[in-house]
Amino acid sequence: MGSRVDLSLSKRTRKPIQPQPRRYNLNLSSETGRPSLRQLMDGDAEAAQMVVQSNGRVKKKCSNSLGSRFAEEEEKKQLSLVVKQGKMGVKGLRLSGMIPVPEYARDGHLTTFSTGHLRVLQVPNSHHCRQGEGCLEMGMRVAEVGVGELVKAGLSMEEAQEFKRILKAAVGGARGSDPSEVWCEVVARRVLSPSHPHGLHQLVFHSVYAEWDESTRGPPLYWFPSLYESKHTNLGRLMETYGPRLLGLSYKDPITSHSLFQKFSVQNPEVYWSMVLKELSVLFHRAPRCILDTTDKSKHGGTWLPGAVLNIAECCLLPMTLKELREQVMLVANALDATFTKGDAIAIDMPMTVYAVIIYLAIVLAGFVVVSIADSFAAKEITTRLRVSKAKGIFTQDFIVRRGRKFPLYSRVVEAAPHKVILLPAIGKDVNVQLREQDLSWKDFLSRADHLPRPNYYSPVYQPIDAVTNILFSSGTTGDPKAIPWTQVSPIRSAADAWAQSNIQVGDVLCWPTNLGWMMGPFIIYASFLTGAALALYHGSPLDRGFGKFVQDAGVTILGTVPSLVKTWKNTGCMEGLDWTKIKSFASTGETSNVDDDLWLSSRAHYKPIIECCGGTELASSYIQGSMFQPQAFGAFSSTAMTTGFVILDENGVPYPDDQPCVGEVGLFPLIMGATDRLLNADHEEVYFKGMPIYKGMHLRKHGDIIKRTVGGYFVVQGRADDTMNLGGIKTSSVEIERVCDKADESILESAAISTAPLNGGPEMLVVFVVLKKGYNCEPDELKMKFSKAIQRNLNPLFKVSFVKIVPEFPRTASNKILRRVLRDQIKHELSVWSRI
Repeated sequence: MGSRVDLSLSKRTRKPIQPQPRRYNLNLSSETGRPSLRQLMDGDAEAAQMVVQSNGRVKKKCSNSLGSRFAEEEEKKQLSLVVKQGKMGVKGLRLSGMIPVPEYARDGHLTTFSTGHLRVLQVPNSHHCRQGEGCLEMGMRVAEVGVGELVKAGLSMEEAQEFKRILKAAVGGARGSDPSEVWCEVVARRVLSPSHPHGLHQLVFHSVYAEWDESTRGPPLYWFPSLYESKHTNLGRLMETYGPRLLGLSYKDPITSHSLFQKFSVQNPEVYWSMVLKELSVLFHRAPRCILDTTDKSKHGGTWLPGAVLNIAECCLLPMTLKELREQVMLVANALDATFTKGDAIAIDMPMTVYAVIIYLAIVLAGFVVVSIADSFAAKEITTRLRVSKAKGIFTQDFIVRRGRKFPLYSRVVEAAPHKVILLPAIGKDVNVQLREQDLSWKDFLSRADHLPRPNYYSPVYQPIDAVTNILFSSGTTGDPKAIPWTQVSPIRSAADAWAQSNIQVGDVLCWPTNLGWMMGPFIIYASFLTGAALALYHGSPLDRGFGKFVQDAGVTILGTVPSLVKTWKNTGCMEGLDWTKIKSFASTGETSNVDDDLWLSSRAHYKPIIECCGGTELASSYIQGSMFQPQAFGAFSSTAMTTGFVILDENGVPYPDDQPCVGEVGLFPLIMGATDRLLNADHEEVYFKGMPIYKGMHLRKHGDIIKRTVGGYFVVQGRADDTMNLGGIKTSSVEIERVCDKADESILESAAISTAPLNGGPEMLVVFVVLKKGYNCEPDELKMKFSKAIQRNLNPLFKVSFVKIVPEFPRTASNKILRRVLRDQIKHELSVWSRI
């Protein structure tokens, strides 16, 4: 049994108990000196020697916050220089506080609906978007950037001359010639502004890092943590409070000791979770006997919080500021009791509106089970999910409204379900369709609680910690999708990782366009309410300028994205001129990130960090993420999530050494709080553990990702194990090929690489499918030549592209992942036809 802890009260009702754990002797890694890169700036600046940690990361801490990490003796001088630049009012630059935010069209109105910490702003989607700038060829050093290149990047001659002067001053002001030092200075002085053309941001960033050798130094870095700010993050405060007690003299500060503390959390999860649970709004009706019980050896992942009884939805509604929301949730809970039988599974198939959140929390509060269905699903897919979950009813809308158009939703649900449907109107107070006899309008549904003396009051249904509260589904490309149950532990994991990794705090405004049909829907509900942040929900398409205007006007401080959204924003230019500078960090998940798209996104908020997240529904969160305590690189993950451990396996299932750059399949340590221990329609043991090796007495958990560990300890996702290919006896991933192809020609919007065996046998052939940017026209043979050269130059000289096929779009799963299997089947069919001809 794990150690006993007192968790009977949350932090909102008492002062946290100070634990007195024993000291742990963990060795810090040694540091070694390394020479600086070749000098990049003009000859009058001295090259400096840099001390780099053994993992390849720069030891010195730089900040993207003006003046906060300059050395004490230089602080006044540096601040004075920036103030002088501001007073000059340099044309073409948006210096902080100098140029007002541009006014926007006033052809519509802004409406606000506030429900405690829920804020919904509905903004007209009428703004015109223009095409974004194309990419520039990079390769010159920053000192060689001339006025001509700056003009090509989108500046006027006058602006280019002034920008050149300020850029040179920033480069000369860097303490050392190391590219990361130079970039840190460029960002700290805000030489680049969100209003500058993307081509200029590309030019400067790639010129700064023109001579950066990724093979020896890892990916180039764009964001650096501040020691002052790190101590005021959630996890930083925790480390400052408990680090010296837990790590002894090995503890230095949140930045220096982050990796050490993460390893400690893996080795001692009971200690870590006993501290974090006091920081979240988790109120136990009955306290757990312990944090983790590992006595049942049949459970690879152990038993978490055994004996605990609670209602996780009640925990979300505790703050007094949520009175209006709490009353609406309780009204719906009373109506549910009058309509369904306790324990019933009830589906939600509608956009993520305020009402969807209210319904979700009410179902959990009243002791029912949410069935998550994405509003994009066809009737057949809805039917499958209702059947697998044994749902007894479903909440939906009459229509989905996007860009002023109505798309039927109720009719799809009716086609799929003989079940009782509760129908909400997309617009106004009344539904605009004819209901079936067994169905209820939202108004009639709520009226079922009218007979109660207090319809807005409800006593929560308390259940054991392992009670199922939500059934979610995998994407499901063949057969039935996996039905993945979330217990009351899963939301705790979601909120804890948001608290620790993304630093979501009281007063933050979290916005993440998603849907309750995917894990990110429930994730952001719990991530906001259990940390005390506000949740901002936009009713409309996130692809349009209206969404960006909403982000600006709602004062969003943490913006979540998926890479395909960012690509659209960048390529259409629809967010140009909007002020996103209140954003303190971004988050990204769902797909593999594109480096240039990440560059564009981060630049919208003066190069704030993008916390990359990679995990899964069955984990309730991520296993690798970005970190507020480590320098960040575009499209890469800098850290393992707290309490999560894994190894990277070679082709024989043997783990690579932890400090070795490598590529292989992930094997997760099985003790993951919040991870599934069952599936409703599949053998959990077979899906996640069959065929996985034993490592240090642990049966590793399968996740299916192929990842690359770089020099310096960063991680880059290479795709799924199913998407690997064997080219000339060398294993590589689709994502790795696609990264190179996407950069090979400016006409490429996105690519998808697959391999296929020739009909007559022989080595696998590499085929690249391509979607072109709007307005571009290329020949497949021309792209084939460019792709082959780029792949041979960047990956392997033996690789070559056999075919290029240009298509209007890629087949995708409902969660927007490319169906390479479909592309593979398509090319096999075409090869078969060609052979017969």
